[in-house]
Amino acid sequence: MRPQKRDELVRESLKIFYREGFHATGMDRLAAETGISKTTMFRHFRTKEDLILAVLRLRDEEFRNWLFRRMEQAGRPRAQLLAMFDALGEWFASPGFSSCMFIKAASEYPSRSHPIHAQSAEHKRLLFQRVERIAKAAGAPDPAGLARGLLLLKEGAIVTAHIGHEKDPAADARRIAERLMADVPA
Repeated sequence: MRPQKRDELVRESLKIFYREGFHATGMDRLAAETGISKTTMFRHFRTKEDLILAVLRLRDEEFRNWLFRRMEQAGRPRAQLLAMFDALGEWFASPGFSSCMFIKAASEYPSRSHPIHAQSAEHKRLLFQRVERIAKAAGAPDPAGLARGLLLLKEGAIVTAHIGHEKDPAADARRIAERLMADVPA
């Protein structure tokens, strides 16, 4: 498979898996929706799980790049931490929002030793590292503790937005984050 065709398969599969889920989406459906034959798919990805891992790597790169770029636009480190929730609000309001692909993947592959679960955990670990660095730059007395708290708010806001029982979970999480950050210099 040409690299361009492989990239197209991964991008299109990301959309389908995000919308439909991993176990619910079979290779026949992927072939039908992407227009790429199963034979061609299996030439590059030995298994459906190999394709899922490629999809998760792409989503990780795209999501972190988007989120951190959006946070950096806020300027100072303290403002960057709060901007995470503004970015979440934009994401939740976007057409096709369907929760977090990594939460879904970890739920569908619950064994921590499974590569798909591990890839999902790695995404969350990378988010933590970056948020912790920003919290340290902001002058937080306990950067790791603040990062854990902010990311718990982030994950809760994502699940709440997905379930849809609150009007603006990103704004709610932001208000709580402001209280968590009371001891962080402006």
